Amino acid sequence: MDNLNIGIAFIAGIVSFLSPCVLPIIPGFLTYLAGTSVGESTGKRMRIFLNSLFFVLGFSVIFALLGVLLNTVLESVAYEAQAWLARIGGLIIIFFGLYLTGLIKIKFLEQEHKVEVKKRFGSQYLTSFFFGAAFAAGWTPCVGAVLGAILGLAATSPGSAFSLLLSYSIGLGVPFLIVGLFTAQASAWIKASVSWLKYVRMIFGVILIVLGILAFTQKLSLVANFDFVNNLLLDTSGTEESL
Repeated sequence: MDNLNIGIAFIAGIVSFLSPCVLPIIPGFLTYLAGTSVGESTGKRMRIFLNSLFFVLGFSVIFALLGVLLNTVLESVAYEAQAWLARIGGLIIIFFGLYLTGLIKIKFLEQEHKVEVKKRFGSQYLTSFFFGAAFAAGWTPCVGAVLGAILGLAATSPGSAFSLLLSYSIGLGVPFLIVGLFTAQASAWIKASVSWLKYVRMIFGVILIVLGILAFTQKLSLVANFDFVNNLLLDTSGTEESL
């Protein structure tokens, strides 16, 4: 079950990156941190990549600390309370899944926020690191649904909270590094792909709803062990034989 949850957390990080109100501003933001522009990015690829790396390290540190905190707090909770946490976490996952599919609307999560660099800290890399940390601490509302679902998943398995948040950070960070390395090409691709990004969110929303139902009923282990697939195959074979 842990491997399944970690894989979902990794995909959630990618989905967060692909959020329509975050993805379009990433190339310009990363190049601005590096002291250049998208048009000048070809000759300054390594500088942009290094700034992207420190930006990723910034929010990864925050998520890792959050994972350690959740792991420490939730693991000490009694077993009976953990069962209720699993139910609450399942409801949270279902709620955010419904939001991502568009079945419910939440104005706060639909507000568009832009990350602005108002102060630098001497070194460009240090500036990138601090803004990466700020990016995690003051998370953009439009991707808060995905992060909220991962936090709900952490509540269902307290011992894996650190691994889940770390996996989420990696899933979110890898695309950042790719954009930092190929900024000009990524900028063109992003402009061409914005129209279908909503479908990625919808598909992931459906996955979250199913995951939330399984978490609420405490049957996530069935998916991890693929018992439901075996039972389905056995039922199908039995039906065919009876015919």
